[in-house]
Amino acid sequence: MQSETSTERHPFRTHDAALKPIADRVLAGERLSFDDGLALYRSSDVLAVGWLANFVRERMHGDVTYFNVNRHINPTNVCVASCRLCAFGRKKGDSAGYTMALEEAWETAASGYSEAVTEFHIVGGLHPDLPFEYFLDLVRGLKERFPKVHIKAFTMVEVAFLARRAKLTIEQTLLRMHEAGVDSMPGGGAEIFAPHVRSVICDHKIDGQEWLDTARLAHRLGFRSNATMLYGHIESDADRVDHILRLREVQDETGGFQTFIPLAFHPANTALDHLPVTTGLTDIRQIAVSRLLLDNFAHIKAYWQMMTPKIAQIALRFGADDLDGTVIEEKIYHDAGAKTPQGMTRKQLCRLITEAGRVPVERDTLYHAVTRTEDSFLIAV
Repeated sequence: MQSETSTERHPFRTHDAALKPIADRVLAGERLSFDDGLALYRSSDVLAVGWLANFVRERMHGDVTYFNVNRHINPTNVCVASCRLCAFGRKKGDSAGYTMALEEAWETAASGYSEAVTEFHIVGGLHPDLPFEYFLDLVRGLKERFPKVHIKAFTMVEVAFLARRAKLTIEQTLLRMHEAGVDSMPGGGAEIFAPHVRSVICDHKIDGQEWLDTARLAHRLGFRSNATMLYGHIESDADRVDHILRLREVQDETGGFQTFIPLAFHPANTALDHLPVTTGLTDIRQIAVSRLLLDNFAHIKAYWQMMTPKIAQIALRFGADDLDGTVIEEKIYHDAGAKTPQGMTRKQLCRLITEAGRVPVERDTLYHAVTRTEDSFLIAV
């Protein structure tokens, strides 16, 4: 008697024959290949791709959807790089450039503290003059004023730049960050690892291998970090799959990545403003493919600031289990033309999640559940 296949045991249906062997592997919990990734991007049956991603998402997290109460702090937009993808950075001397004094940065943090923030997310430009001590003092001051708040600060690109400026090794730089109070690291600056793409969109940044090597070292020193991919510009499907699988390889080695965040490119006010914006279909497919390929990443984030709250809700049925957080004020993507709100309240995020048929769970940066008692909070380990 012939045994039934995985797809026969589950209500998976598709008109795309190329998806059927992929579905068997997904339902059996097997790892997908580079060619599988290409097939997922190129499939005309995006609903079937989404069904598979949702199957994996619910196998891992059930109906739970995570969010946090966070505050973005961008201490400076002055940057030596001239990335064609960026609308945020300004050259030294530009009238639109700014650099926060330390007291101003600390006051900015306090202004978003009304909902008992559990995370400060700190990224900024590669300032040609600010010494490493400025950033260390910024973190120390935040830790003194807000000892319960987790500090997620400085991308791999910023770490490499600060190391060169301070004439330190990457390891020395990371250790000094840790001593100052940095708890984990964001995932920005990864963009697309493919050299031929990176040379066009961000040739002033470290290359893809340096980004991965810095992340690998940070993880070995005890930092957890996120990882990102910027999509929807000049990259190909193959470039996206390559990027994701290179992250998967590092995760196999270190286990240090917490969350993968696909970031849709916003071309307005950049040197690539002739490119079209991504469609909702592209956004939800990207979420789904990410969930299916990154079998060793616990979380896939639908960053509502980038893809709009409405598309982020749909993404919760296409593989995403996290919506990011309250944010309070976001500069980088709004400078590139994002029309989403600058921030949301906990109540608004819970409503988005609940209306999508999911169960909202407030988390801290490390995905411990947060229990609120009026304006204070307790973290359940």
